Amino acid sequence: MSESGTTRPVVLGMAKDELLLLPTAVDLETANRALGLGRSKGYELAKCGQYPCRVLRLGNSYRVVTAELQALLGLAA
Repeated sequence: MSESGTTRPVVLGMAKDELLLLPTAVDLETANRALGLGRSKGYELAKCGQYPCRVLRLGNSYRVVTAELQALLGLAA
């Protein structure tokens, strides 16, 4: 519960207000948390091209476009 005594709505491991405040692109671990995926499973899906939304490979890191993540979760404006 929050300080006001009410519960915040949670969307698959991340609160809706937290999802709406994410930057333009997030690292794979942040996207995994939003989707309720574990670290290993998220990286496995990204590596084999089966991640639930588009993943960008930038050097040695993976990034997910926040707008696509929000759309997948039904939060698109």
